[in-house]
Amino acid sequence: MKKIKGSGNYLSGLFADVESEVADHLTPLLDQSDSLYVKKLSLNDRDWARLPNKHQAGIYVPPADRDGGFFPLLLNKIRANKDAGAIREAFFDIEWPAVGLIKKSRLASYASKKGETHLTGLPKPPFGDASPASFLVVGRRDGQYRALIVDSNSDEYNAVCDVLSLPLDFCSGIFLTEAVQRQRAEKTVTFVEEVVRAFFDGTFPLLASRYGKLPTTSELANSARKRYLEDNQLESLNPYMMEAPGDALRTISRGLEYEIFKDYQIKSRSIELARMILGDDPSKANLESALVAIVLGFPKIDALLLSAAQQRKSRAGYSFEHHIEAMMAAGDVPFEKQVVLEAKKRPDFILPNKALFENTSRSYEDALILSAKTTLRERWKQVGAEINNCDLYLATVDENIAVNAIEDMASQGIRLVVPESLKNSDTTEYKGQASVISFKDFFESEVVVRKLRWSNH
Repeated sequence: MKKIKGSGNYLSGLFADVESEVADHLTPLLDQSDSLYVKKLSLNDRDWARLPNKHQAGIYVPPADRDGGFFPLLLNKIRANKDAGAIREAFFDIEWPAVGLIKKSRLASYASKKGETHLTGLPKPPFGDASPASFLVVGRRDGQYRALIVDSNSDEYNAVCDVLSLPLDFCSGIFLTEAVQRQRAEKTVTFVEEVVRAFFDGTFPLLASRYGKLPTTSELANSARKRYLEDNQLESLNPYMMEAPGDALRTISRGLEYEIFKDYQIKSRSIELARMILGDDPSKANLESALVAIVLGFPKIDALLLSAAQQRKSRAGYSFEHHIEAMMAAGDVPFEKQVVLEAKKRPDFILPNKALFENTSRSYEDALILSAKTTLRERWKQVGAEINNCDLYLATVDENIAVNAIEDMASQGIRLVVPESLKNSDTTEYKGQASVISFKDFFESEVVVRKLRWSNH
């Protein structure tokens, strides 16, 4: 059997199919850095660049990040007033390739604020333009720093999450790129060895048939829910028995199921791509034939990669619906799913049923519509047409909805339903918005008050 030499650079190349100015800078930043600092921006981390009455002028740096060896060593500042609180600080240059600037930045820790630390001297535009929950990504190599803002509305954002295996509750952290590469290689080494062995044994087609078919969205959803219930020692997804049902939905859909799906997809698509380039006969495979296959077969390769990206996006939407359906069923919430209404409207869920929804003698409070979209962007505008003399709720696990979009939705009678941790997060703009409620509030307030009405129909 052939030996696999080296791990390659698992950070580079992941952004090759992302066409944007940020992607052009992100790839070399990741590729050429020895270590990375990534922070999910809070509202305060962005507001200084957008609002004139803010004085922070930079980002908050947690103590563990400040002292983690990524930033320069802080030195005591000499102060004329010896009674003033001690300040430790460091000055260093950061290059911002997306805006063509090199800025002298200051990292300062204030004893008077119990060691609170801020990084200032940053360019306003990338922070002021950033969507909620965007990333600051700083790369370091040989004491030189380079930084970008990766917007949470971009494809690059998801790629950063994937390549660094960021958890759903990620706030900030320092990453050694060599360690990231090694961990990624270790995750796949068994599968890579299996692929290499099958190719040289002539059993490539058999391996392809084994991994070629991905589970259905329903099967993936069932696997993820089963794992969640086992991990949390629960018997069902009954929302009335959970402290944070929305967080459970987010963990299952965006966490567990996505990891299961990625494992299947990587195996399926990588074998398909390998067969496109190498064929099935090892005796006919060589560097020349592989290069020819890549050049001549590029349209097919491009279509395969595009199909994989689209498959990831469509899976996420179906996944979220599956889990909401399972949660409502476990909580004995009456509903009908994807029923066709007048003008070919097809809302995700009607509560309690189509018959009552279309009953012209019912009251406004007798029915409601629950639509589900993993990510919103501009797609929330499609939902407004579903309103028909009842409340309309839009469930999402999206972190990056700006307050102006929230207000636009509210003006059109759309109320957002979000996971509990996102409703209370400092990185989202949901806190304090009356038109945004948690899943817990949705089930325990909006649904419960209607159940008595439904029982009388």
